[in-house]
Amino acid sequence: MTVAQYSVADHFQGKDPHVRLIYDHLLVQLRELGSIDEQPKKTSIHLARAVGFAGVQTRKSYLLLNIRSAQPIESPRVLKAEQVSKNRYHQEVKLATVNDIDDELLAWLRAAYELSA
Repeated sequence: MTVAQYSVADHFQGKDPHVRLIYDHLLVQLRELGSIDEQPKKTSIHLARAVGFAGVQTRKSYLLLNIRSAQPIESPRVLKAEQVSKNRYHQEVKLATVNDIDDELLAWLRAAYELSA
């Protein structure tokens, strides 16, 4: 039985070109925190340090970024929030432009990155 292999590039086929620009800008910002392991899966790209701290789902004209955290993120930018265990939450944020990758978002991602050590 063969296991399907996915690439980061696969996730951007058929998407608006600016979606890849948003993703690339996000990775540049995240790499300032340290090492990032991109793990392309069938429906998303997991971003990991020792363990996953975020996930990216591509859409036609934007990205959905899932951020893992120790507590809920209280913000109107969070489209969906889910408590997945006693001390872990997943929050979904839409990234439609590179300007959505701002100091607030990077602070949430920094905290998620630190949790993933």
